[in-house]
Amino acid sequence: MYEFTWKVFKETGNVDTYLLLKELEKEEHISILPYMDNASEIDYPVT
Repeated sequence: MYEFTWKVFKETGNVDTYLLLKELEKEEHISILPYMDNASEIDYPVT
């Protein structure tokens, strides 16, 4: 669920999706961007 939510947020930049991502992060005790080795690889959506 977290991976899917991250992909949706990455594509849309939707604030509600980000808030859901943070809730999932709390529940699963994981940090944001768990699958990225290099933060420079992130493609932020243009808002």
